[in-house]
Amino acid sequence: MLFRQLFDGESSTYTYLLADTATRQAVLIDPVLEQVERDLQLIRELGLTLAVVLETHVHADHVTGAGRLRERTGAKVMASSRGAPCVDRHLSDGDVVRVGELEVRVLETPGHTDDSLSFLCDGRLFSGDALLIRSTGRTDFQNGDPGQLYDSITRQLFTLPDATEVYPGHDYTGHLQSTVGEEKHHNPRLAGRTRDDFITFMLARNIPPPRKLDIAVPANRACGLDADAASGH
Repeated sequence: MLFRQLFDGESSTYTYLLADTATRQAVLIDPVLEQVERDLQLIRELGLTLAVVLETHVHADHVTGAGRLRERTGAKVMASSRGAPCVDRHLSDGDVVRVGELEVRVLETPGHTDDSLSFLCDGRLFSGDALLIRSTGRTDFQNGDPGQLYDSITRQLFTLPDATEVYPGHDYTGHLQSTVGEEKHHNPRLAGRTRDDFITFMLARNIPPPRKLDIAVPANRACGLDADAASGH
């Protein structure tokens, strides 16, 4: 499998490119609108065809490039059945997305938002904003729920093998990746903490909303396009 980790500095968002080396079919996870040209150039340079765009959730801190990439490449956009109505395929827990010889398994991991998904492929976990490196996503908007997030992480993600590599949707401190085992033992919000501890901590946080919240959420429900453009899909 060909794999690349890409970064948007403004929103501290990671975008992931996965491709089957035999068929050259590719997947992008969580693309950012301002980085569409960068992503398309890389896809061309590597001789790939973009087949699928996966969204871990309806983002609140940046506008997705999914709709623009669909227009430019014909790729299918896929996300949770609880999320954006503009997508081509709604995904649920246990679904498998096949691209060439790649198989991407879908895990429902709500709590950060009610539509949050994680994706598992070839020993790599793309955890969106549910599980971050030594942290977790926030739970104070978009139907977030701290108890639900604790359950998603401990009952879904932490049941994966310890060696599973963790690639989050964001990082704000310079980390690129982790493992399930590392996060079980060293994530300060989770290691040695009960469900009630986690809920208490998350409810006590007082942090400002994402700067682009009011713009990003409606835009991303339209796959990053305006409502008129998105209605054609």
